[in-house]
Order: sequence, then C-alpha cells, then structure tokens
Amino acid sequence: MRFAHDSERLFAELLDYYEVLWEYEPVEFVLAWGPDGQPTSAFRPDFYLSEHDLFLELTTLRQELVTVKNRKLRQMAQLYPEVRVRVLYRRDVFSLLGKYLPEATARLAG
Repeated sequence: MRFAHDSERLFAELLDYYEVLWEYEPVEFVLAWGPDGQPTSAFRPDFYLSEHDLFLELTTLRQELVTVKNRKLRQMAQLYPEVRVRVLYRRDVFSLLGKYLPEATARLAG
C-alpha cells in the first residue's frame, strides 16, 4: 500500500502490531460546493478504525498545513457532527510510535 508520508506507514504498522482493524483514506467528506453543485473543497482523513467508528488524521508536517487541516476539521464538525474524527499531531504520533514501536522514530528521523 502507498502512503502519503512515512509517518502514516509507520502508524499503520503500529495498528497492525496491535491488531487494530483500519482502512486508509476510505472516505472523502465534501466541505464546500460550487454554484454548479460540484465539490470545491473536501477532506479525507488518513485512517478509519471501524471497530471504534473513528477517523484519525495524522498531522506531522509544516505548521501552515496544520492550520489548514484544523480549519477543515472545524468545517467537517459543522457539516458532519455525527462523524468522529481525532487529530494526532506530530508530538502525539512520535510519542505513540516511540512508546509502542520504538524503532519507528529512528526510521522517521533517519
């Protein structure tokens, strides 16, 4: 499987190790539509954990991207209040990987 970033691949390995069922980017949520009714903005969370009915978005890159994602998450909460989405920021991802898959943080840093 191809992932957008190594942190996503390593996070998937962590989920596999603990036998957590997951899907990668299975759903795209439309956030805005143009006058013609076509989507103009959307958000596709990184992981869906079906047993927990929870979407996860990993944010490990530049701050300006975090700001955009946070805005999209606020829009999503307004449009889809029944959908549970959690953001794991860089510190969260590195903490989890460091605690439960220690060799992963070295692979990301290297």
